[in-house]
Amino acid sequence: MHLHAKKYGSDNNPPLIILHGLFGSLDNWAGQSNVLAEDYQVWALDLRNHGRSGWDDDTSYAAMSDDLLQFIDAQGFDRILLLGHSMGGKVAMQFALDHPHRLQKLIVVDIAPVLYPPHHNDVFAGLNAVDLSTLGSRRDADVQLESAITEPSIRQFLLKNLYRDSDQFAWRMNLAALESGYDQTAAAPEPRGDNARYSGPTLFIKGERSHYIEPQYRDAIAALFPCAEARIMTAVGHWPHAEKPKAFNALITRFLKK
Repeated sequence: MHLHAKKYGSDNNPPLIILHGLFGSLDNWAGQSNVLAEDYQVWALDLRNHGRSGWDDDTSYAAMSDDLLQFIDAQGFDRILLLGHSMGGKVAMQFALDHPHRLQKLIVVDIAPVLYPPHHNDVFAGLNAVDLSTLGSRRDADVQLESAITEPSIRQFLLKNLYRDSDQFAWRMNLAALESGYDQTAAAPEPRGDNARYSGPTLFIKGERSHYIEPQYRDAIAALFPCAEARIMTAVGHWPHAEKPKAFNALITRFLKK
């Protein structure tokens, strides 16, 4: 699977790869990528079925880990630094379990290696209810989404996937595959082959107001990532990098440089 990517920074710096979350794209990380490019060769990726990357019905973390390996090999990287948020954090964890020797350090943002109950039903309902054939502007789509998704910031995040294809609007994400394969997105990353855990330096970052990392998940994290440390960012939710970008960048930079 070919993954669309955007590079920031010099080839002389160590490679840092960033993976976005569900319904996201590499554009969500432009601000952080520009800052981190002072010290790293940053590659922000569109995961399969997102952004400008290829589409496929297989939405499993195993498949997305294989995509990432293919990308890393194509760039000629031996070992990388890896950061993933939400769904991208699960991809990053799966890759760490699959290929621990290809990682220097791992950062997982506001997600745990556990099965989550379905909690995007309203998002899928709202997106499916948008009649793309009738849209004259993004504002029209926002109005159609409003009945299912009341939070304006979430609507604006989702509408970043909307683009004009010739005379009609379309979604950049593969909405059908993401919905039909949602069970795989909700699933936990699992060891494959001989590697039962990743013992390299690992940082888990939790948003204080988010419920994606809870105390009951500590055992699952420790079992797979025995060298993990955790930090809680105060007064933020599930998108700490967007809500407090300076504090977030300072936190991950300290971890990467120590």
